[in-house]
Amino acid sequence: MALTDEAIEKIKQMIISGRVRPGEKLPREADLAAELGLSRNSLREAVKALSLINVLDVRQGDGTYATSLAPSLLLEALSFIVDFHRDDTVLEFLEVRRILEPGATALAALRMSDEDKTKLGDILDSVAVDSPVEDFVAADLEFHKKIAIGSGNSVLASLVDNMSMPTARARVWRGMTEPRAQERTLAEHRAIYQAIVNSDPDLARSWAIAHIAGIESWLRTALAD
Repeated sequence: MALTDEAIEKIKQMIISGRVRPGEKLPREADLAAELGLSRNSLREAVKALSLINVLDVRQGDGTYATSLAPSLLLEALSFIVDFHRDDTVLEFLEVRRILEPGATALAALRMSDEDKTKLGDILDSVAVDSPVEDFVAADLEFHKKIAIGSGNSVLASLVDNMSMPTARARVWRGMTEPRAQERTLAEHRAIYQAIVNSDPDLARSWAIAHIAGIESWLRTALAD
């Protein structure tokens, strides 16, 4: 194991074990290096790497802290990677959405509060079949994000959000080129919404699968053409 990798592993174990808790300050560099049996250079490289993925927060003139370790914060690194996707990987993102979102939708049917169900309905009512495509897709993204948050699982919500954005251009493309695409999307959204309102996780899951599979099927055909 490379020295930097060893240093990263040792710092990770400090956090996992509770030696350093989320939000707490790490010991000063010399003390920490001695405690972990590392060179200060290896320690610095490990701290730099862990700060890039938001595990550590280096504050100039103050010290180094463990971050809150909130899933949304730690998954920002994934979001950065996702931003570099190629157009030919959009189908792969849709495949991931088809795996993740039905589960999130089923959980939302069980866990979403009445207030959030009302807000979900408001998002649904904010657009119509003849709305500008860009506005329609923006509401589409917000609709799916709200459902993911409604799952009550912050890790799942962050993953769904990160997987959703790369497919936005494909959704705009579909809205502009496929006849009645927005009408079909609205109908499917209403079915998903009604299943969530009725606290029916099985039906919510089924509609979510059908909805995302329909987008995926259209894109496969469009790319083949």
